[in-house]
Amino acid sequence: MLLYGASGHAKVIASCLHSNGRTVKAVFDDDPAKKLLGNIPVVGPYNPSYEHERAIIVAIGYNDVRRRIAQQVQHPFGRAVHSSALVDPSVRAGEGTVILHRATVQADTTIGRHVIINTAASVDHDCRIADFVHIAPGTILCGNVQVGEGTLIGAGTVVAPNLTIGRGCKIGAGTVVVKDVPDGAIVRGNPGKVVEVVDEW
Repeated sequence: MLLYGASGHAKVIASCLHSNGRTVKAVFDDDPAKKLLGNIPVVGPYNPSYEHERAIIVAIGYNDVRRRIAQQVQHPFGRAVHSSALVDPSVRAGEGTVILHRATVQADTTIGRHVIINTAASVDHDCRIADFVHIAPGTILCGNVQVGEGTLIGAGTVVAPNLTIGRGCKIGAGTVVVKDVPDGAIVRGNPGKVVEVVDEW
């Protein structure tokens, strides 16, 4: 496996892969000062001819940056699921997606491309998570929640069942979402309230 991005998030993905006996051959990064990620070589900016048949994961937590880079990558994309994650066999996950340490994903959930289900997040049955979403550590999505493309759901957020969160939203850490959220909304608090609507995605 290859990674793009020599960040702390990349360290977590490398750990995720190692938990299943998979190795990371090398990491691409645009910062010339970065030479190693732990003991993994950082080989410089992205090179489409380097190990061109080996799968890659874009190891960047920011949704918009991950999307931009994924659109430029010519390698095939891999997936990673940590050995401690509990993922029902009926779950479907797109290319580039990672399900990290102690996460739980329940029956008939669909996860798009390049999604991050982060440490100890819980995604219950029948959720629909679009491309380039980040479900941050400790988040709880109750059953039948829909999350739009590019949305960040901050650490420790709780989302009540049967709700729809739009695309390009930012849900602040610790928010309790009890009603639908429109596209581009920034939501904070308990109960969660829209504090701003932006059109950045």
